Amino acid sequence: MTRELPLIEAIKEAYIEEMDLDPNVFMVGQDIQGGIFPHTTELVDRFGKDRIVDTPISEIGMFGTAFGSALVGYRPIVDFMFGGFLYVSGSEVLVTLGQQYFLHGSQTPMPMVITAGVGSGGRLANDHSLFPKADIIHHPGLKYVFPSTPYDAKGLMKSAIRDDNPVFCFWHLSQMMDRGPVPEEEYLVPIGKADIKRQGTDVTLVANGWMLNHAIEAAAELDGEVSVEILDPRSYVPFDLDCLLTSLAKTNHLVIVDEDYRTCGFAAEIMALVMEHGFDLLDAPPVRLTMPDMPIPGGYLEPIVSPTPEKIVAAVRQVLV
Repeated sequence: MTRELPLIEAIKEAYIEEMDLDPNVFMVGQDIQGGIFPHTTELVDRFGKDRIVDTPISEIGMFGTAFGSALVGYRPIVDFMFGGFLYVSGSEVLVTLGQQYFLHGSQTPMPMVITAGVGSGGRLANDHSLFPKADIIHHPGLKYVFPSTPYDAKGLMKSAIRDDNPVFCFWHLSQMMDRGPVPEEEYLVPIGKADIKRQGTDVTLVANGWMLNHAIEAAAELDGEVSVEILDPRSYVPFDLDCLLTSLAKTNHLVIVDEDYRTCGFAAEIMALVMEHGFDLLDAPPVRLTMPDMPIPGGYLEPIVSPTPEKIVAAVRQVLV
């Protein structure tokens, strides 16, 4: 049976199922015993304060608690609240965590999930809208997944919790209350598998998270003029290059929409991968639509710099000229 759930409730359901299944799963973070986001509300009543560990405002402290616990067999979920806050403990999270498996000859599993809300749309300005995707995937040993729908949110989070590697499973602040079908029965979304959210024949449009919402809106506007295929990566490390190349073999045109910054963002990585492995599939140079290399402004200025459905429509038309 399938119900419709908000994305944030689907994530909460994943927490509950995995914590019921495995007593070694616990959560640590600031303000998670009833904080500003509903994905942890009431969990302390069900699992107690030993498994829903509220911390002071200390990113290094909450990460250190999780890191030590993972070393001795627990499966911690670290909630940074906002993704930009992980920079406070950047050395430990990006370097020490990612290299643990490598430096110990793959003898020390590091089962940890790091989650947070990220992204623009709420006009929260730079500190609370940061999207630190490129910084994470640049460091070896870290997996990175990002759900775009409630179905993917629950399935990816469950897979991340069960993985023996550190997995970043962020979610988009502007999609928190987006509703969609979620099965009641057990299911997983595999890490490393992209999903074609819309079939098309003229152009492959890569989009994820809130940008997927924009891409669907843009594709609908172009319907009858351009047949747009929308590919949702879902997983960036590992990245499903085969799915992208299969799509390009059909469409021969590529547009990438990425909410990260332009310079050294993952849109550039996708373009490089296609140049290396699928250059002959392209009939035109690929186009990327990203955030500009500047702090994300708050208030009415935010939509001026952010990718929008209108900008995506223009990018699609540009690649087909």
